[in-house]
Amino acid sequence: MRYAVIIEPLRVPLIPEVIALMELGARYITARTYSDYWLYAELFSSTCRVALDESRVVGVALGFRSQDAPDDLYIQDVMTHPDHRRRGVTRELVDELQKQAWLMGCRRLYLTSEPGNSAAHKTWETLGFANVHGDRIFDGVSVITDFKGPGKTRAVYELILGASAARPTSTHTPLT
Repeated sequence: MRYAVIIEPLRVPLIPEVIALMELGARYITARTYSDYWLYAELFSSTCRVALDESRVVGVALGFRSQDAPDDLYIQDVMTHPDHRRRGVTRELVDELQKQAWLMGCRRLYLTSEPGNSAAHKTWETLGFANVHGDRIFDGVSVITDFKGPGKTRAVYELILGASAARPTSTHTPLT
């Protein structure tokens, strides 16, 4: 039996639950401020999604379409509550971002992960993302030194959405 969650845009009333969930990701994810999540809910809700189990937030994926490279959608954070992992929540969230990206005309999803985050590496490869060639290998993963600034070495993953990519089956339309 498939685990069912509802994926919907981030809304302002859900912000306290999102912050509490993100705080569970300490070490690899830093919870942002209420104001940051307000901005995401008000201006980027088509690509900032939450997974709800009944009315409880059990997952979050925050993505942003690049203004400088509009073919790209960058996924900033993905977090699933520890009690709901390995049930497809992350896949559902990323699939929804992929659908939204496709509808917006994007051709690439990409994200970064800290070196040593082997669970993230496995997740991104399982979801079809490719580890982008970097300038060195760390624990078997290609990383790019200083990718996010001095001392911010990251593994970079990308998923190309091209003519061969499956068109989204969602009936959702992008929010504008």
